[in-house]
Amino acid sequence: MSTKPLGNSDLLITPIGVGAWAMGGGGWAFAWGPQDDNDSIAAIREAVDRGVNWIDTAAVYGLGHSEEVTGRALKELSRKPYVFTKCERVWGEDRAIKKSLKRDSLRMECENSLRRLQVDVIDLYQIHWPEPDEDIEEGWTALAELQAEGKVRWIGVSNFNVAQMKRAQKIAPITSLQPPYSMLVRDVEKEILPFCKEQNIGVIVYSPMRNGLLSGGMTKERVANFPDDDFRRRLPDFQEPKLSRNLELAEKLKEIGKQHGRTPGEVAIAWALHNPAVTGAIVGMRNAGQVDGVIGALEFRLSEDEAAQIRRYLDES
Repeated sequence: MSTKPLGNSDLLITPIGVGAWAMGGGGWAFAWGPQDDNDSIAAIREAVDRGVNWIDTAAVYGLGHSEEVTGRALKELSRKPYVFTKCERVWGEDRAIKKSLKRDSLRMECENSLRRLQVDVIDLYQIHWPEPDEDIEEGWTALAELQAEGKVRWIGVSNFNVAQMKRAQKIAPITSLQPPYSMLVRDVEKEILPFCKEQNIGVIVYSPMRNGLLSGGMTKERVANFPDDDFRRRLPDFQEPKLSRNLELAEKLKEIGKQHGRTPGEVAIAWALHNPAVTGAIVGMRNAGQVDGVIGALEFRLSEDEAAQIRRYLDES
């Protein structure tokens, strides 16, 4: 299985990792609708059995629930994958999500994540969002302390821009950045990805299939029948006029995939991985069956001609 080093770390990661966002289940602000925990655990087991060697979750996914489910899955696995999680989003009994980069808050978050995941150390601990902006230095200092204490092995950031990463670098090295990146979300190409490549900051992109839009399994009927608590209902990409255009793109990916015996989702993931700055891609998997539609991205790569063909289509549409 091919792997790449993640930034300045000793972590050698596979091209894709298990994304555990939807495994948080329903009933919170950014839910994907109801989710069966047994399906989540089966998905993790299937992906790891087939070669995936890392899982990415976050404390806020399901307000702790995704980490708990990940912890249960880890107990069942003989071969342990790397575990990545994120901090900074907090909540209280009212379940309202708040933002905190205060040192004491992050230290408490880390302890809670270790407990929910049932691990002694977190392989990669990431600041989920650079908010509040004025507390970035305090938050990053806290993560550097946790690393020095051995609570976490490596530290990274998510959703940071270049200026924010430069501020953090004055305090401690950044192992990785986690930005959104897909054919439909390309903002990071201009400054952020080149900066990470130059600085040896690993990049693990999220939503390479744009929340399932480019998986090949999305239809207008399915979108219309999303559960009320599925946050995707609020995204412009899932609403007209963009929805029709995006589904047309998925059909284009299906044509390319057919030539290689690959799914549209695998083509979408391969497109994100084609950028030389990208180390790996986070791929959401909600049940063992969904693993079949994405696992080929461990090995499948686009040719230069295919990547250029897709880019032309994106530029013209």
